[in-house]
Amino acid sequence: MTNDRTVAVIGAGTMGAGIAQVFAVAGWSTRLTDARADALPRARERISANLDGAVARGKLDDEGRGAALGRLMLAPSLAAACDGTEVVIEAVVEDLAAKQEVLARAARAAKADALFATNTSSLSIASIAERLPRPERFLGLHFFNPVHIMKLVEIVVHGSTSAETREEALTVVRGLGKEPIVVEDSPGFASSRLGLVLGLEAMRMLEQGVASAADIDTAMELGYNHPMGPLRLTDVVGLDVRLSIAEYLHRTLGGTQFEPPAILRQLVAEGKLGKKTGQGFYDWTSP
Repeated sequence: MTNDRTVAVIGAGTMGAGIAQVFAVAGWSTRLTDARADALPRARERISANLDGAVARGKLDDEGRGAALGRLMLAPSLAAACDGTEVVIEAVVEDLAAKQEVLARAARAAKADALFATNTSSLSIASIAERLPRPERFLGLHFFNPVHIMKLVEIVVHGSTSAETREEALTVVRGLGKEPIVVEDSPGFASSRLGLVLGLEAMRMLEQGVASAADIDTAMELGYNHPMGPLRLTDVVGLDVRLSIAEYLHRTLGGTQFEPPAILRQLVAEGKLGKKTGQGFYDWTSP
């Protein structure tokens, strides 16, 4: 399966690699780039392992796996990745200046009418667009981790996003086999704002000794049919990521519901960031 379209994904971390994977599987010529030289081979290994898992589960055959990897190119530079591409997706660190800088550079290399998107989970889409030559061609495409499994993608439009861009984004997302929702540019959008409040309240309950982390999570999994409890999900997302989003929403929206609990600040200060470091609200080092 191929559609003769090219996408550039900037940032080869967990989210960037996942986004590149789903585009390659969907038939896109996919270029993945990162300023860190060692990030690209690690991303390819992660994608290859995920595709192996898809074959083992019967979601993909060997031919499809090989074709997807064949469509994935590890680009040595941002300019090489974006040269002539029709879609550019930024998935770098959650820092406004960093996102503005890489997208402005990408705009000089991609097609003039390329669709530009950011995978930010909370930052202002309008603010990120300020240094782009065509802000009407820019929006948020907020994927969820793990990208190859999670069905939802938030399409976040800002005041200058054109109707054509919005419709194109809907078509792209549906073509990946994902389910899009459209939300207006607002701090935390829909998913991060709702999910964060639940996660922070679960942390406060843990601090107060209401129940153990496992029992709090089980309450949501079995009582509300959530596939994963809020504390385990925080470990998967990353405690540092959750803290950054909480601080941003507390600054922009106010309200005690967004104030980061002491336990979150403490664990981050100790370097216990969740699954990626082996320790968080759970111990991920045990088999």
